[in-house]
Amino acid sequence: MAANKLCCTLAIGALLCLGFAALIQAQDKPVTDVCLGCICEAISGCNQTRFCGAGVCGLFRITWAYWADGGKLTLANESPQSEDAFANCVNDPYCAANTIQNYMTKFGQDCNGDGGIDCYDYAAIHKLGGYGCKGELSYQYQSALDKCLTTFSPLDVRTSG
Repeated sequence: MAANKLCCTLAIGALLCLGFAALIQAQDKPVTDVCLGCICEAISGCNQTRFCGAGVCGLFRITWAYWADGGKLTLANESPQSEDAFANCVNDPYCAANTIQNYMTKFGQDCNGDGGIDCYDYAAIHKLGGYGCKGELSYQYQSALDKCLTTFSPLDVRTSG
């Protein structure tokens, strides 16, 4: 039963990745579609229910400060100063994904000391922040990320920067 739930969850993550592909086509975006999907899977199980609580919002569990560092993107030309701009953006998968791309452009770095910048680094930056990414990730987050990347990385048509 647990294996079926994991497979279903991973399949949903893969479908979400494919959905991101329509928006994230440019090669200059640092995070691959599969990596975005796996970060989503690891952090929230890609739960698309509109959510804000404990200082985070959306399927990527983004904070207001993260959103601000990611450029305060908005939907439909909404003002970034609008009371709802943050929640509206980060609860939208495309706006949230673009916020992450901007954040990683700003803070992308080799967090694990392997000499490259890849999804493991982006996942650490996403969870621990641009200045704390060398810290320890929780076992649950790391193992969900590992499982997802092992399953879906062969489907990625480009490599991360």
